[in-house]
Amino acid sequence: MPYHHHAHSSNQGRIFLLTILLNALFVGVEFFYGLISNSTALIADAGHNVSDVLGLFLAWFAVILSRKQPSKRYTYGLRSTSILAALANTMLLLVACGAIGWEAIHRVSQPPIIAGQTVSIVAAVGIFINGLSAILLMKGSKGDLNIRGAYLHMVADTAVSLAVVITGLVMFYTQWYLIDPIMSLIIVLVILVGTWGLLRDSLRLALNAVPRHIDASAINDYLCQLEGVSDIHDLHIWGLSTTENALTVHLVMPNGHPGDDFMDEITHTLEECYEVHHSTLQIELGTTNHTCSLTEAKHSHDHSYHHGHDHNH
Repeated sequence: MPYHHHAHSSNQGRIFLLTILLNALFVGVEFFYGLISNSTALIADAGHNVSDVLGLFLAWFAVILSRKQPSKRYTYGLRSTSILAALANTMLLLVACGAIGWEAIHRVSQPPIIAGQTVSIVAAVGIFINGLSAILLMKGSKGDLNIRGAYLHMVADTAVSLAVVITGLVMFYTQWYLIDPIMSLIIVLVILVGTWGLLRDSLRLALNAVPRHIDASAINDYLCQLEGVSDIHDLHIWGLSTTENALTVHLVMPNGHPGDDFMDEITHTLEECYEVHHSTLQIELGTTNHTCSLTEAKHSHDHSYHHGHDHNH
């Protein structure tokens, strides 16, 4: 809810800062040990972890931007940057998967000799860092797609590090180096499955779809049964950000405007029961035919081009 939104987001900001610092430090350590142990696996993983630091930074930046007050140009503020960050985070995960997969396929034909013990020790540190980061982000990830993107990044990395530890140990004791690319491909598959939901949800939000957790038909029914409402139209519901939703609707009320108290009650109910934080209600008497300019757009392009300004509601 808006009133404790700022305290919540400043706390999120601190969590992001801590996870970014932890992960950036780990990238440096991993890269250093990758060089001295001649392990391309560790160097590649350090490169992949750079994408995590970037992903965390994106999510954190979006949290900061979403706090900016609305301006004359950005009348909703910059809340929707969190949607863009969630989408960008998904893309980063997919690119990382492609890179790991490509490398793994090359290694299947010629598995390189790897210093298994060093790989295991460094990856064990990775489990700790990524696991801790995931735990820190877990609480916020439930109701916020942007934070869920960062959280999934960390969970995926914890899984990668765990797999690398197992792989390193197997290579150390058995010299069976083929397990490295096989394990990499399994990890890629797991990450892809986890990322699919995030990609779908962030794409939907970017396209102004009704957010997944919102029941549009329940809202429609609630508005239709309001006292004095004979009909409703132009109901639009979309995500302002990864945590806030907006709605606009026209209510046809033949007996006239019901008064501000009635309107306040609707806005309050929409917020408390249906998670709509910003609603705009338009009252009509129903004496003229109001049709949505968006449905009229289905008619010929020329017609809407010449008369479009006449149809705005």
